[in-house]
Amino acid sequence: MNCVIPSLQLDYATYRNFSVLQSVSDNDVRNIVLSYLMHNCFKETAETFLSSTGLQLPVDYSMDVDKRKAILNFVLEGNALKAIELTEELAPKLLENDMDLHFDLLSLHFTELVRVRKCTEALEFGQKRLTSFGNVPKYIEKLEDFMALLAYEEPEKSPMFHLLSPEYRQNVADGLNRAVLAHANLPAYSSLERVVQQATVVRQYLQQEVGKDSYPPFSLKAFLSK
Repeated sequence: MNCVIPSLQLDYATYRNFSVLQSVSDNDVRNIVLSYLMHNCFKETAETFLSSTGLQLPVDYSMDVDKRKAILNFVLEGNALKAIELTEELAPKLLENDMDLHFDLLSLHFTELVRVRKCTEALEFGQKRLTSFGNVPKYIEKLEDFMALLAYEEPEKSPMFHLLSPEYRQNVADGLNRAVLAHANLPAYSSLERVVQQATVVRQYLQQEVGKDSYPPFSLKAFLSK
């Protein structure tokens, strides 16, 4: 399946001269960095960056950064119910309309109860707040995985251990952050993320059109290690 989006389906000569045709200024790079910092709520770092570069902060970037940061911190701390409360204040009806995100946050609260060994409370919460999701086929397997955590004395050593990990919380936080930004009609992904996504797609196109040996798949890790 060809995953290249239509706007990137250019001929090889265009790609060969891409670096010449699409030069990137220092100011472009600074704005990409600023976008990343504000997207991820690194407000203090962004302010220091602004003072050292002389850039002006676009109004959109400053919208609700403190509130978003508070919400994301609650998610990362495992306090999903507080994150839900603040999300409903900042982005009314977002969770009502995004069932997947609402499920992720509620299940995060469930896993936190399991992690601190409040299993009876976790079971009661699951029956009260998560059972209704069982009526939707795509959630059944996920619910089974979450409920299976209750069967282990040490759930961190169970096959579902990843549901208790900081990485799982981070994934939920990232998804919530993108949803809140999109709800405010702001980009769901930072400029840096979009650049990497575009580079990946372009490299995939070149690999398909020119040959695997000439253009291996783009790897951010490999690029940064050069």
